[in-house]
Amino acid sequence: MATFVDRVTLHLSAGKGGNGCVSVRREKFKPLAGPDGGNGGDGGDIVLVADPQVTTLLGYHRSPHRSSKNGQPGMGDHRSGVSGEVQELPLPIGTVVYDEAGEVIADLTEPGMRVVVAPGGQGGLGNAALSTTKRKAPGFALLGTEGWAGDISLELKTIADVALVGFPSAGKSSLIAAISAAKPKIADYPFTTLTPNLGVVESGESRFTVADVPGLIEGASEGKGLGLEFLRHVERCEALLHVIDCATMDPGRDPISDLDVILGELERYPVPEGQVPLLERPQLIALNKIDVPDAAELAEFVTAELVGRGYRVFPISTASHKGLRELTFALAEVVEQGRAKRAAEPVVERIVIRPRAVNDQGFTVRAEGGEEHRFYRVRGAKPERWVQQTDFTNEEAIGFLADRLAKLGVEDGLFKAGAVAGSTVVIGGDGGMVFDWEPTLTSTAELITSARGTDARIGATSRPTRNERREEYFERMDAKAAARAELEQERVSGLWVNDEVVTSDDLETGGVETGVEAGVETGDFETSDQKD
Repeated sequence: MATFVDRVTLHLSAGKGGNGCVSVRREKFKPLAGPDGGNGGDGGDIVLVADPQVTTLLGYHRSPHRSSKNGQPGMGDHRSGVSGEVQELPLPIGTVVYDEAGEVIADLTEPGMRVVVAPGGQGGLGNAALSTTKRKAPGFALLGTEGWAGDISLELKTIADVALVGFPSAGKSSLIAAISAAKPKIADYPFTTLTPNLGVVESGESRFTVADVPGLIEGASEGKGLGLEFLRHVERCEALLHVIDCATMDPGRDPISDLDVILGELERYPVPEGQVPLLERPQLIALNKIDVPDAAELAEFVTAELVGRGYRVFPISTASHKGLRELTFALAEVVEQGRAKRAAEPVVERIVIRPRAVNDQGFTVRAEGGEEHRFYRVRGAKPERWVQQTDFTNEEAIGFLADRLAKLGVEDGLFKAGAVAGSTVVIGGDGGMVFDWEPTLTSTAELITSARGTDARIGATSRPTRNERREEYFERMDAKAAARAELEQERVSGLWVNDEVVTSDDLETGGVETGVEAGVETGDFETSDQKD
């Protein structure tokens, strides 16, 4: 089972925002005292934090799916929903965060650094927040938006002052165990070290860290051995210490050839832009295993040549601890020089500026689908968020969305792109909202008086005015009077008769229907021809 992980992919899902509330205050003597729907709470963010107490990404390797809490919906009486709790993920110092495209999001190089990688969804506004002087009691509220969901990659680059490099079984793990309190695995076979080890060294008044990385062999840049995979842990080191095995029994190997092979592999390793190449950093050489007689003679023989190349050489023995004091003092001197140099450099505050283009309208309109199946896609942060916030079961909410899009200029953009009435419009990417565009929907919703939860521009229903109802009533009464007059004329001319005798008393009391009225209601009239 893995105990050290320096690369992992996280699947993040931030919390969803809570929905706004539609509510109208009701109290004694004030049955409709105005809207009082509260706003929904925001969804919880997911934040990465550089924590010096964390040294590996193993926990995220075992559980890569992380999410935060959703925001709670709003309530009546102006009560807003509770926002979701922020989910903090502690990471080792030196972790580099990448997005799905491989772009660097953040480099956590200092303790306590924080970066929000997955913002939570925005809570919807309640109808109290949406009320205006012209829309006094909105019958709708905005829905909460979805939180960010996606993948990020984490890569741990150990931050150490000195890196130990060399062939496998050169004694790097033994050296870090001898000069620090680290307890790495030590064995008499190659590639014992499969993961980087860190150790803290105290030399005089200086204190620095040393990193032991897995051994390199010739062809590591081509993938042989463990390759150059773990050299990312060397990128941030101030100095390199070449640990050379002077007691090796492998044919064709000697301290000079081993050093040349390691230098060649380090030269092929690409460092990130802005960092010093590995071979241009301070380098020291430790000729190890001089407790072996033949190794001591070989170390003495090659020291002059290495010094001639400009290296500081230290014959050492991790078994007898010979030469380790001098080596640690030399490493401390190099580290202190590097720290002093960095301290003298002015610290430039990192300022991220994301200017908005002058002609940026906040959205784009693009025709897609070809001539036969053409549709128009609208993309932009605001239109897509507004669509998520709209309750499409509420006509008034749909009208409010139409107003917002028109004010933003989406309708003008569709006209310029060639859209006509009835064109298919998609707001968002794959799975976005699809609708047929009707340009007659103008931004006049605030001037329209209609029942709460409805929009008079949506649907074919229309409410007649009082004058229209009065004219319709008079026309109906005139038509009835004309019908009665026509029937009376037919009766007088003898076209039909009424056998029932009607007295004046019956007409006054309304006990008996007249022939005209009975004929109007039932249509049972007997003409003279039928009687004959």
